[in-house]
Amino acid sequence: MIDQLLPWASQASTHASEVDLLAFTFLLLIALLAAPVFILIVVFAVKYRRGRPADRSDPVNRSIWIETSWAMIPFILTLAFFVWATHLYADLYYPPADALEVDVVAKQWMWKFEHPGGQREINELHVPVNEPVKLIMASQDVIHSLFIPALRIKRDVVPGRYTTMWFTADKPGIYHLTCSQFCGTDHSLMGGRFVVMTKADYTRWLEESGVDQSLVDRGAALFRSKGCSGCHGPSSTVHAPPLEGLFGSPVPLQSGEVVTADERYIRDSILLPHSQVAAGYPDIMPTFQNILDEEQVMELVAYIKSLRTAPRKETR
Repeated sequence: MIDQLLPWASQASTHASEVDLLAFTFLLLIALLAAPVFILIVVFAVKYRRGRPADRSDPVNRSIWIETSWAMIPFILTLAFFVWATHLYADLYYPPADALEVDVVAKQWMWKFEHPGGQREINELHVPVNEPVKLIMASQDVIHSLFIPALRIKRDVVPGRYTTMWFTADKPGIYHLTCSQFCGTDHSLMGGRFVVMTKADYTRWLEESGVDQSLVDRGAALFRSKGCSGCHGPSSTVHAPPLEGLFGSPVPLQSGEVVTADERYIRDSILLPHSQVAAGYPDIMPTFQNILDEEQVMELVAYIKSLRTAPRKETR
């Protein structure tokens, strides 16, 4: 159950415990550095108060070791905490290659989650325990921010681009998720449940969540219905880039740059086709910016990603 009294105290991942350890250890360091200052303030206030026969001469201390150590020790300690915090932060940007991918669309004022098998959820996210999960997120309207306190992670979801976030939940239970970026009138209502399940329960939940088509199947149907196969299909007579094996491969551009065909590149190629034109191909791709919504774009991206195992054939 969600902890109603202390929703921020729950820990559902190793990363959460590491973040808490960093925070509490840093708090202890600050206390240790500040304590001598405040103690000496009290000591000097008592010793040199008005009327006390204390020696008020100011003898010169020519030793610089105290001053040097007082500056260098806190600097080295805070630098160590900087390296520690940077490591925790950087780890969030490198999900395992075998992570379970879940697509997320944020819109005023709800979270829409879609699993690879086509299972859809609104304001609830079910994940298996002890399995890495990668969220691929997009916004339908304004800036949102997905925050799961029990994991101690949050990430902005920005219109016009994909952002990702990954985690491995290690404690089954029901936790809180919310939007931490003010996004309009009902921002405070944009929350839900983060459900961590055993693998057996997660498999059973997937089976009970009846779906007609997987995400890839819907993307394939959309690929055909929108006429994409007319240019990018294997029997097409149009000189267009092949999509087999595209995802994850380097793509030379007309500008001379070479980019990696990740989710963002594929999305931009669908909605902003003139921004990064593949070298050797005419700039004739129409935009689908006002035709497809974010969910449909994610379906197309999922379909194109599913073609990654096929060898890429260049047509010149």
